[in-house]
Amino acid sequence: MIERVVGQVVKRENDSVVIMVGGVGLRVRVTRAAFEQAQLGAEIMLYTHLAVREDEIALYGFSSEDERALFEKLITVSGVGAKLALAMLSTLSPEQLRRAVQRGEPELLTRVPGIGKKTAEKIVFELKDKIGAAADALSELATISDVDADAIAALTSMGFSIAEAQRALQQLPRDAPQEVEARVLLALRNLG
Repeated sequence: MIERVVGQVVKRENDSVVIMVGGVGLRVRVTRAAFEQAQLGAEIMLYTHLAVREDEIALYGFSSEDERALFEKLITVSGVGAKLALAMLSTLSPEQLRRAVQRGEPELLTRVPGIGKKTAEKIVFELKDKIGAAADALSELATISDVDADAIAALTSMGFSIAEAQRALQQLPRDAPQEVEARVLLALRNLG
């Protein structure tokens, strides 16, 4: 219904922001990546999902269409509501989430507060075919190593976009160390 929201950030609190759009302040629950982008007084654009329930209408915001698409797939799993899906995308990067589902590693999902072993196994089972190698966003990830995927996850958790992180890693020399920490440090030099 509401594809995206563009406006000025007027308030930030915990996991939500208030964005002024045409004189109306919209409270949007956001992922950690979107929250970090939302600076007070700055204009921001968020991809959104409107959740309508019997007792609540809530707007969820994401820093990328990829995050929103994963959110929408997660909430199709029985027992995974919008708040839990948001917590998953705030704890794990989209790449980590995809890898956990593709490789059948539910233990990675249990890092998220509120997700136990059974729920994690259910998510992996139900989404394995939905978040498969055919997914559009995975076509780029298929060409990078696990080390670089972890480095991208680390860089995005620091506030860099996926594109910035990928560019910084692509600029590394071919003989650069293959440890995640070393690659992140070298990429940080390229970024700034």
